[in-house]
Amino acid sequence: MKIDFNQLKNDGFVNEPVDEKLDLIAEIKRMKTEKNAVILGHYYIDADLQEIADFVGDSLALSQKAAETDAEMIVFLGVHFMAETAKILSPEKKVIIPDLKADCSLAQSCPTLEFASFVAANPNHTVISYVNTTAEIKAYTDICCTSSNAKEIVESLPKDAKIIFAPDRNLGNYINSVTGREMLLWDGACHVHNEISLEKVLELKRQFPEAKLISHPESTKPVLLVSDYVGSTAQLLKFSQVDSAQTYIVATEWGILHQMKKASPHKEFIPAPGEEANCACSECSYMKINSIKKLYLALKHEQPEVLVDAEVSKKAYKSIKRMLEISEKLGL
Repeated sequence: MKIDFNQLKNDGFVNEPVDEKLDLIAEIKRMKTEKNAVILGHYYIDADLQEIADFVGDSLALSQKAAETDAEMIVFLGVHFMAETAKILSPEKKVIIPDLKADCSLAQSCPTLEFASFVAANPNHTVISYVNTTAEIKAYTDICCTSSNAKEIVESLPKDAKIIFAPDRNLGNYINSVTGREMLLWDGACHVHNEISLEKVLELKRQFPEAKLISHPESTKPVLLVSDYVGSTAQLLKFSQVDSAQTYIVATEWGILHQMKKASPHKEFIPAPGEEANCACSECSYMKINSIKKLYLALKHEQPEVLVDAEVSKKAYKSIKRMLEISEKLGL
């Protein structure tokens, strides 16, 4: 099949019919071996995709894992900025994603030109950006951070340091509260965490008084204030394994519940609902764009490929490298 790149750009994925009798799982495994590919799956994708992935985890950890392997191709089951990060850390490898339209509302909330102007208007600030950003934003960044190391990254700078924190205002506000800093925050947010309903969370706490509320720091301040534990997705997973409680209300994207249930099958996990009246959980529609069929077609045609401009990649890499150096120095 000759790829129509204009159509690929419009659809976001390789769009062709697939024989319903074909064992897609077996074909994906076969092609993965033949093409020396590694499949990375984020915690928020559907369970069937998590099961076929070679590694499941947070976005940065997955990119680091890919860089350590001898795979020639990286298939990223997540959203676009994650595939970009993998390409930045492994520029010599081919990186593909099942659907180019698997974007991120948080990354979208920080447009490059507007952010560049914001940084220029606030000179003499160290720019710390969450890894959940585009490559272009990372290129304007001094130090990247993740939700698990943001506090330590911020505290590694002098107490009187002027800091711009982007793009998530909820995470930034949370870090300000636990560090006593007054960072200048970019006004961005993840629609999944930002829309978790405090009212519905409190109702769940009334229904399940024995349950602990564990929340991602991208959630709003009112939700965090009533939480029993706040941490990154990986930290929430670990906490649910070592903590003694038997029931948890989980305030993050519900895809992580698959790994929580696998790790602790004797425990109960309840997804925190969003604001929508008919929503029983918080779901990232972008993550759910990924599918077994799209993964099969992406591997078959090695498209869509994710590319990053060489100069942008070079600048973005510096901000990621700085984060990794600080993390290593602090033993994180």
